[in-house]
Amino acid sequence: MLSKPAFNQPPPELGNQYEADRVLRSVLRRALPPEVLSEVEPSLSEMGRLAGGELYSMQLADRLNEPVLTQWDAWGERVDRIEVSPLWKVAARIAAEHGVVAAAYERRHGSLSRTHQAALAYLFTPSTDIYSCPLAMTDGAAQTLLRSGNQTLIDRIVPHLTTRDAEKFWTSGQWMTELTGGSDVGLSETIARLDEEGAWRLYGRKWFTSAAASEVALTLARPVGNPAGGQGLALFLVETRDAAGRLRNIQVNRLKDKLGTRKVPTAELTLDGTPAWLVIGTTDGVRNIAPMLNITRLWNGISACALMRRGLALARSYARKRFAFGAHLSEKPLHADTLAGLQAEMEAAFHLAFFVAELVGLDEAGEITDEQQGLLRFLTPLMKLTTARQAVAVTSEVIEAFGGAGYVEDTGLPVLLRDAQVLSIWEGTTNVLSLDAMRTLVRKDGALPALKGEITLCLESVRDARLSDARHACREAIEHAEEWLLTAMKEGQASLEAGARRFALTVGRAVALARLAKHAQWSLDEERDARALASARRFARSGIDLIRPFEIEDARLLMEDK
Repeated sequence: MLSKPAFNQPPPELGNQYEADRVLRSVLRRALPPEVLSEVEPSLSEMGRLAGGELYSMQLADRLNEPVLTQWDAWGERVDRIEVSPLWKVAARIAAEHGVVAAAYERRHGSLSRTHQAALAYLFTPSTDIYSCPLAMTDGAAQTLLRSGNQTLIDRIVPHLTTRDAEKFWTSGQWMTELTGGSDVGLSETIARLDEEGAWRLYGRKWFTSAAASEVALTLARPVGNPAGGQGLALFLVETRDAAGRLRNIQVNRLKDKLGTRKVPTAELTLDGTPAWLVIGTTDGVRNIAPMLNITRLWNGISACALMRRGLALARSYARKRFAFGAHLSEKPLHADTLAGLQAEMEAAFHLAFFVAELVGLDEAGEITDEQQGLLRFLTPLMKLTTARQAVAVTSEVIEAFGGAGYVEDTGLPVLLRDAQVLSIWEGTTNVLSLDAMRTLVRKDGALPALKGEITLCLESVRDARLSDARHACREAIEHAEEWLLTAMKEGQASLEAGARRFALTVGRAVALARLAKHAQWSLDEERDARALASARRFARSGIDLIRPFEIEDARLLMEDK
């Protein structure tokens, strides 16, 4: 007699990730004219099909594959060859052919091209194990070179970074981090010397270089004789390999064994006379590489939204399949309440990140106003740090929503949390970016009036009485943040620095709420859909104003071990 078959839990499933994404489709209907939307929608639908279909299946099958470094060949020759995973090889081709970088540079839709590209990146990212990392730096390198005015490098390099031809497509690295500095890149020890033929050569050790298999990289080095500090650094471009595929006086010491983003080949490199091209000037390298940092911070925010969205899509699918305690989890009030809170966080983050993408598009098209320019400078670090913290919190809760299955590697779920964790570290930690945003305001360059003006415009469009809590929470948070800032400026630098993180997160969450509430009103008017309204109401009650009085002396005391 056969025994009763054991129960097997059906796994969560994904469909077309564009067609299933209410938030993305709604925002694009608002942001893009109908004729533009109809033109770009086929590309988004196809990317959504890949992301929820063959790319997702390949991602699960590719789970155990990681980059491999071969330092020596069989005959004792130093080769330092990095082999990426099969998924990454496919991702490289798809990214090029579908214009995940190129869409922003083809400018088929003017300033709106950046919104189209952000949507492609958002759909592509969660199924490709952070191939968005080299793409972000590639995008940033293209932007930096174009703004440099160095026509030789623009003509030689940019076409490779922005092509749709997979055979000609190059990615770029970004080599800044050294043991001496970390975020304080002014402490860089890498030096640049002119050789006998008048060419620049770099000497030094780069401690953390992501996407080390890229064809080119932007890097900082100090020309011999330059002063210490960030101003004495210059910006260089390196072509990593020669025509025969040999590294150009670069040694790959090892690949990093990281918590997450394990598909990304992150390496320690030694530069020993590496030939390089000066990008712009022999000083001010930190300032000159800023366009790259701004673009990569935008990608960081888009990736945060993408990972949250992927986790929630899987969690909702699972909740509809998982039967426990007499009902499906989707029918359990507490489980539904938990997922609703996570959805609200994701939607708020989405509106903040895509607003920055809109501003970047205006800037690239030369259509940005001075007020918007100040807002973009302030919001870029603010958006990055806010969405990164949200991604860590949301993906952690997503893992818990699966119970024990969320902790099991071959479900493909734990990687969401591990990969999200890097978002608050790459391109500036939360604390570093909080201070960056603070400096923008203290310089009095119009960022604060521009910020208040943007929030006022958003809230003036919100009429539905059900959004009154959102309006109130947003206004109170911004007023409290401004009041705190003025008081802290009088108290001195220590007070400003100690509260910078809470201030930055408060302002970031307030802007996110204002954008979400504005869209909720539009969605009610144009789509007759109350789901964005529900998200705005929920997010408004989740804690927007995080500024609290804390004594600096308490922090000093709590730093003591004995």
